[in-house]
Amino acid sequence: MIASLQRGQTPTNLAEPRTASWTASDQIALLQGEVLITPQTQPHGAAAVMAAMYVPLPRTQIWPQVTNYRRWTQFFPNITRSEVLETVKTASQRYRRLYQVGQKGFMVLTAQVEIYLKVFETACDRVQFRLEQGTFSHFAADLHLQDMQGGTLLTYIVQATPTIPVPTFLIEQAMKTDLPGNMRQMRRVLCHGCGLA
Repeated sequence: MIASLQRGQTPTNLAEPRTASWTASDQIALLQGEVLITPQTQPHGAAAVMAAMYVPLPRTQIWPQVTNYRRWTQFFPNITRSEVLETVKTASQRYRRLYQVGQKGFMVLTAQVEIYLKVFETACDRVQFRLEQGTFSHFAADLHLQDMQGGTLLTYIVQATPTIPVPTFLIEQAMKTDLPGNMRQMRRVLCHGCGLA
């Protein structure tokens, strides 16, 4: 179960991307621009999905873009507002506090969600988003970057349980439906930001 982090705690990883378990055809699909979606088993009924894509840029060019959190409204169209509230530095940890607002339609309903996150960064490697408070009872996401074929394999693992009464399978289905388009949009923005078409 993902809960709010207590003072002094550091986040645990949701999962490590298992590139070794991908078939040769999966790796070819990634290099050709496909986004691979894999459901993730999580305790307590949380919906969780991993999306993976190849970006033809080195991590050093991607990192400053993905840690510019205002740009997340360009990466993921469902995010309508994204801003850093503060940077916290203590003896044991450093993190940013992030506020995001998003909209999502479920069948005939449109839900607006807002969330306060603690964001932990490991330079050019990983960004971890952890719930402080908001319209989720549980939320966590890890963005992971690793070298691949002269570019970067970017994986985004997200786990969410909203406070609104929506069944877990619908949340997971919505993530599996939305994430490929969101990830492709993220790749377009990242490449455009570095001068690639």
